[in-house]
Amino acid sequence: MDRRLTPATPRVAHISMKGRIDAPRFSEGERLRVSMPLVDLLRAPYGARDRQLVLGESFTVIDHLDGHAFGFASKDGYCGWLPNSALSEAPTPTHWVATTGTHLYPEPRVQAQEVSALPMGAQVAVIAPAGKFMETTEGFIPAPHLRPLGTQLTDPVAVAEGFLGAPYLWGGNSRAGIDCSGLVQASLLACGIPVAGDSDLQQTLGHEVPPEAALQRGDLLFWKGHVALIVDADRLIHANGHTMSVAYEGITACIARVLEQDGGPVTHRRRL
Repeated sequence: MDRRLTPATPRVAHISMKGRIDAPRFSEGERLRVSMPLVDLLRAPYGARDRQLVLGESFTVIDHLDGHAFGFASKDGYCGWLPNSALSEAPTPTHWVATTGTHLYPEPRVQAQEVSALPMGAQVAVIAPAGKFMETTEGFIPAPHLRPLGTQLTDPVAVAEGFLGAPYLWGGNSRAGIDCSGLVQASLLACGIPVAGDSDLQQTLGHEVPPEAALQRGDLLFWKGHVALIVDADRLIHANGHTMSVAYEGITACIARVLEQDGGPVTHRRRL
C-alpha cells in the first residue's frame, strides 16, 4: 500500500484501515490543527520533507514518537509526521487566505511590525472586522486577503500565475518555495477542486485528452514525476527545476527540452 495514503505505523492504524491491514490496534485518532504558519510534513520523525501544511489545516493524529505526531491531512489524506509543537486544539476556522500570501499583524495598522507571513490556504478564525483588517484569534489580517470558508476562486491558472517567480522547492507548498505538484494543488484547492499532493497521484484527475485534441487553458500536462498547467494554446506554467522557479514556458519547447534531458515523453494530458 502507498505509505503516503496509508494512515498506519507499526504500533497503530486509523480505524478506516480496519479489515484492510493487520495492526496491533486501531484508533479514531485526534483531530488537531496546524498552529504554525508553515510546517514540513515529514517521512519520519526528523526525516525528509514530503510536503508542507499551513496554519489552520486539519490533521488527524494517531501516533506519537520522538516529539512528533503521525497522522494525515484532512484535505488530501497525505500521511506523515509533524512536530508536536506544530499542532494544537485551535478554534474552528471561518476564513482562508485567498491570495498567494499575506501577513499577520499585532494590530490593525499597516505600519505595525508583522508577526509572521501566512501562505495561501492558511485558515483562521475571524472574530470581527477591524477597519481594513479582520481581527482573528491569531492577530490582524488585511480583509481583502481573506475569504469565508466555502467560497472559492474560479480560475486555477490565474491562481498559479500569482506564484510566478516563486522559488522552486521540493515538497514546497507556499510562495516561499513550491514544487510542481504543490503549485497544482494550491491552484486547484483555491478553486474548490479536490486534489492529491503529488504529481503521480494527480494524474487521475478529470479525463484524458486525446493526443489529436487541442489543449485548453487549465488542462494538466504530465511527465514522469512532473506536472504543468496549460495557460493557452502556446504556453504552460509550472514550478520547475530548469529555472528553479514558477515560470511560463512554451509547450512545444518544454516537451522537447524535457525529452532531450532524458525526462521522457508526456505521459498524460488531463482535463478537469
